[in-house]
Amino acid sequence: MPPETTRATQTAGVAYAGAAYLLWGVLPLYFLLLVPTGPWEVVAWRVLLSFVFCLLLLTFTRGWAAFGVILRQPKLLGWTALAGLLIYVNWQVFLIGTLSENVVETSLGYFINPITTVLLGVFVLKERIRRLQWAAIAIAAIAVVVIVVAYGDFPWIALSLTASFGVYGLIKKKIGPAVDAVSGLTLESFWLIPIAVVQLIVVAQTTGITMGANGWPHALLLAFAGVATAVPLLLFAAGTRRIHLTVIGMIQFITPVMQFLIGVVVLHEPMPSERWAGFIIVWIAIAVFVVDLLLAARRGRRIPRVEAA
Repeated sequence: MPPETTRATQTAGVAYAGAAYLLWGVLPLYFLLLVPTGPWEVVAWRVLLSFVFCLLLLTFTRGWAAFGVILRQPKLLGWTALAGLLIYVNWQVFLIGTLSENVVETSLGYFINPITTVLLGVFVLKERIRRLQWAAIAIAAIAVVVIVVAYGDFPWIALSLTASFGVYGLIKKKIGPAVDAVSGLTLESFWLIPIAVVQLIVVAQTTGITMGANGWPHALLLAFAGVATAVPLLLFAAGTRRIHLTVIGMIQFITPVMQFLIGVVVLHEPMPSERWAGFIIVWIAIAVFVVDLLLAARRGRRIPRVEAA
């Protein structure tokens, strides 16, 4: 591959992945526009409309042949069902956190997600990790203890988000290229349809369905939930195919930084000194993690040069 093509591919990959993380970063503002719709109804529409949007994408991109191949493999179907349940937990907790004015805590979950991914690699995939990575994990654990003990609040939203998305990423890694992005999201949404329908029935019997009850602008925004869900995931998939995971590891912090700023600057969520202490320790862990990534990338570039010489 010519250097110009490689450079263009990497530039496109950074653009796709960066766009995905930017969109995920502003999602709290979008979901806040959907008030008075509650988190349970939003997730139900998110599931159903994502499924419809993916069906349209499969038709437009002529992806039905690849989708049919996946349907004939029960093992892959089982993995997509498990991935669907995990992404459902992630969506539901994220909406509960956002609409209950806990956007800062949702950002904490995504700050520590890369470290959670490393831990899963160690205990599930039996991967060996470097000393600086162990140091980052230890510092992040101290941060959680500080938030629980000093701030006096167990960060269940943050830990649920990082656990669900971490295991979701592990499953996507295990499935690998056998399931393309559109087919995967289609199946994940399909398995969640019964849950979404039950949630809408419960909402209708309790607080009442808000779709169409608050004017057409609100209904249009709510109908956009499927696109807002699918597009970042597809951009992310396009980006990861073109650039190294080291680059992904660094630009993924765009999302929690934006969410943290939205929570503190826009929504004015409380940040007492104990909570600041916890976040500062988390940021130190992230700094150690990023330094490790940069050093590993430098060593990786040096080895091919030595072999070439």
